[in-house]
Amino acid sequence: MSAAVCLRHALFVTEQNDIDWGKFDGFSWIRCSGKGNFLSSPAVKQCAEHCVQGGARCIVIDLQLCTGMDSTFMGMLAGLAMRLTKQTGGGRLEIAGASERNVCSLEDLGLDAFMEINPSGALWNAQIDPIRSQLQRWTGSPLGMRERSKEVLEAHKILSAANEDNSKKFESVVELLEKELGTESR
Repeated sequence: MSAAVCLRHALFVTEQNDIDWGKFDGFSWIRCSGKGNFLSSPAVKQCAEHCVQGGARCIVIDLQLCTGMDSTFMGMLAGLAMRLTKQTGGGRLEIAGASERNVCSLEDLGLDAFMEINPSGALWNAQIDPIRSQLQRWTGSPLGMRERSKEVLEAHKILSAANEDNSKKFESVVELLEKELGTESR
């Protein structure tokens, strides 16, 4: 089944936006509930972009309620981490509440080099419960199928650029999506 057919099929699934967020002193917090995947990653990305536009230098992605992550979600996280580091001159992405499984998934792709996972000395560590109790539902703009396909492609290009092993892992996905979208590899 092609990537576009998979995306079309997935769009018939109820798209729940289980993303909550809040802005706090020194950081913005985004919580993803359920599966971190190609359906939820655009909402997390939109929320993070909103935070960056509002001046955030540190974004915390809370994975406590995240049951797993697909490669699109992890590529979006890597892209966000890289953007924060470049754009805000010393900005950073921190991951909170990551389960052992989620930590392993991020480390397997070498993404721990771009973000701090469950940092023990983080500013927010002593405030996790009060932070989570103050979060609000994120309401972003839904993406159409072509835009979602572009997001999936971008995430896999980011993963491929992260290291040589990832490039090999995701080469066929990138090629297939580029072909279906009518774009070229850059």
